[in-house]
Amino acid sequence: MLDPFGRSISYLRISVTDRCDFRCVYCMSEHMEFLPRADLLTLEELERVSLAFVGMGVKRLRITGGEPLVRKDVMRLFERLGSHVGAGLEEVTLTTNGSQLGKYAGALFAAGVRRVNVSLDTRDPDLFRRITRWGDLPKVLAGIDAAVAAGLKIKINTVALRGVNDAEIPSLMRWAHGNGFDFTLIETMPMGETGGDRVEHYLPLSQVRAKLARDFTLIDSTHRTGGPARYCEVAETGGRIGFITPLTHNFCESCNRVRLTCTGTLFMCLGQDDSADLRQVLRATDDDAVLQNAIHAAIARKPKGHDFVIDRRHAAPAVKRHMSLTGG
Repeated sequence: MLDPFGRSISYLRISVTDRCDFRCVYCMSEHMEFLPRADLLTLEELERVSLAFVGMGVKRLRITGGEPLVRKDVMRLFERLGSHVGAGLEEVTLTTNGSQLGKYAGALFAAGVRRVNVSLDTRDPDLFRRITRWGDLPKVLAGIDAAVAAGLKIKINTVALRGVNDAEIPSLMRWAHGNGFDFTLIETMPMGETGGDRVEHYLPLSQVRAKLARDFTLIDSTHRTGGPARYCEVAETGGRIGFITPLTHNFCESCNRVRLTCTGTLFMCLGQDDSADLRQVLRATDDDAVLQNAIHAAIARKPKGHDFVIDRRHAAPAVKRHMSLTGG
């Protein structure tokens, strides 16, 4: 499945819910209004559209949200998709805030999941509460321990925030590497109204990397996981650090992914508004050939790149929809 620029689309990120049990300050407002449950694709519809993509050459599925593990009966979806790993599908992975990992880690491994990305911006309990508004750090850390015990490989994702957690990044990296976890830094993305000022806390990762390089030996790596991160090996820790830089250095030239929202809207680019309504197709016909034709038509419109910018004159987001809807 090739887009207009010859890029092979092999990676689908699927948001199964826009709901979350955190209210991270860079992601959403404290008093979010979530979608009516009737607007969401059923688990059976999510399975059908996912397998349609697999039949067209997608090798990796990542389940996201919101917080995917708060979706009722979501383990049924993991079990059904996981049964296809090794039969055209290479892996099913998960991005989570970690709050429910203590409950589901064993079941995730049993369903065929082997890699989990955990969003964790600090190991300071007070700061964690300020960033997430509702989060409980000990519960998240216990969930990570449960995931490790279950056999899941962990990657820690950290949003770099100027004046908030930037001073903690070296120690957070040492902690992650000391536990055998990969560690990835992410620039804040200008998506959705959050009630805060992203410009104040925007931190270019080029600056973070330069600062880390004063104390650590960073060696560029060819390692890839199918996502947008570019990696370095850290000689002093023996671990790997990734940088996701949608603003300072976009990764569009090698983009291999599209995103499906929990309502069945397919976004061909995270930073563009063009989309395709697959829910309408799913509910209009049982013919998967029609569904695949709709997917092909959407991929044919995939743009060359996104238009993310930080507007230093206004705090307005570049894209109005929230990351929790599109899929983190």
